Parts: sequence; structure tokens; C-alpha cells
Amino acid sequence: MPITPDQQAEIDALRAQTRPTLRAVSEGMEAHLYKAREVLDHGFVRVIDYMGDDAAICQAARVSYGKGTKSVQNDEGLIRYLMRHWHSTPFEMCEIKLHVKLPVFVARQWIRHRTANVNEYSARYSILDREFYIPRAEDLAAQSVVNNQGRGEALTGEEAERVLRYLKDDAGRAYDHYEEMISDEG
Repeated sequence: MPITPDQQAEIDALRAQTRPTLRAVSEGMEAHLYKAREVLDHGFVRVIDYMGDDAAICQAARVSYGKGTKSVQNDEGLIRYLMRHWHSTPFEMCEIKLHVKLPVFVARQWIRHRTANVNEYSARYSILDREFYIPRAEDLAAQSVVNNQGRGEALTGEEAERVLRYLKDDAGRAYDHYEEMISDEG
């Protein structure tokens, strides 16, 4: 289970608290606040905080041409227009702070595509859990021979078993070496 009992207790305590605020509130985001959504075998995503709402997007868009109209119907139309024409800057007036637990290879893609500001759990100052992302046998595929970024034929039988064995053995060995190097005895 990706969420530990201690984490669930923290989530429950946070969701039980209510606070008055003067800032914009999004009912949709409030419904997701602190709830953990399980991802893959050990991961999760949860909303920790957010800033902004539809009005913040519309206000940012209207900066470029003055007050304009401000009815809710026109706000919806403006947001649709911005999306349809790829005017993304006004959407940057809203932010979501997430707590995410994910495999390293997914995190590298996230960082590579510059989609977030990130603080990361330190494996130097805290001991990592002995858990690894190991794909299901049916999700294993060879490298594509025509597209270096794509998947080829699915692996089956002994070949799939061999790859899974390599992944499990290598992950276990790497963790054993990590434990040895991080310990005071090593």
C-alpha cells in the first residue's frame, strides 16, 4: 500500500481542519485537498495546497485589453477561447502544490519537461524504503527497432521472466549497497 497508516492519519487530521480565508477558493480543488490517489504499485499523488481560480485566470487575461466584460458566462467563454488558442500565460496565475511519490524514471521525465518546481526527499538524510517499481510481466516490451523512443514487441515467457529477474536482482543489489554505504558500519 503506498499510503502508510501514519500518512493516512495525517491526511485525516488535515481534512478535519477548516479555516476561514479571504483568498479565492475553488470548490473543485477543495474536494481533492489532501486526499491521496494511488498510482502504480507504491506511489501516490495528493493536493497539498493551491492558489487561484477561474477568476484569477480571467483577470490575468483581461490585463492585456482592459476591463472588458465580467459576467460568469463571459468568463467561461474567455477560458474556452484561451484554451482553444493556446494562450497559456493566464493559466500560470494558478498553482497546485502536490505531494507525489513516484519512481525515479518518472520523476526524471517530469523534471526534463520543466513542468514543476521540485523539492525532493533526500536519500542522504533519510533512509529510503526498500521498495522498487517493478513492471508487471504483461507491461514488458522490447525496444522498438523503428523508433528509439517507442516500444516494440511484448516480451513473453522465458524472456519476460529473465528481464523481471534482472530488474528485481539489480534493485535489491543496489539497495543493499546503498544501505551499506549509508550506514555508520560501512
